[in-house]
Amino acid sequence: MFDAALRPWIDRCLDPVGRGLARIGVSPNAVSWFGFGLGIAAAMAAALGAPVTAALLILANRLCDGLDGAVARASGSTDLGAYLDITLDFIFYSAVPFGLALADPGHALAAAFLIFSFVGTGSSFLAYAIIAQKRGISTEARGKKGFFYLGGLTEGGETIIFLVIVVLFPQVFVPLAWVFGFLCWITTGTRVWSAIMQFSDG
Repeated sequence: MFDAALRPWIDRCLDPVGRGLARIGVSPNAVSWFGFGLGIAAAMAAALGAPVTAALLILANRLCDGLDGAVARASGSTDLGAYLDITLDFIFYSAVPFGLALADPGHALAAAFLIFSFVGTGSSFLAYAIIAQKRGISTEARGKKGFFYLGGLTEGGETIIFLVIVVLFPQVFVPLAWVFGFLCWITTGTRVWSAIMQFSDG
């Protein structure tokens, strides 16, 4: 929801850093893998009951998620980079609620529902991107991507705000997970409806 509005500002801030990293030979994929490691470390910190560490690692992961794109714009994007960008993101998103469930088994049902909801948003997002690519449909509303980026109510920005809140305040995880999961299903529903409207002629 917020990603399209924030993207130009984020790109302006990160592009100079990306150009600097590209000049010294850092690859976009290296940044993606490093950020993924930070994201898994965040899930581990949540599982071990270290909320501040988990929150800081989540924010560091998101910084890397922006930086890999900035490096790619400076050095040239690749299909592998686009693949890693989306794949590692969705694994990270699911790892954090899994970590919270490990920390407190009472969170397990809400975590399972949330991961189930992430499957809905992820699959509807990727399936739409595949057909959009096949039909030559593109957009740069959320920055230049290696795939079609279909928005929704719960995008990356909202997901990160949610994850930071629940790792800092795990006592509110259960109710917020049910609410956020429900919002994810609204996003999935709107994406399915967009696909029906866009692709029904084929």
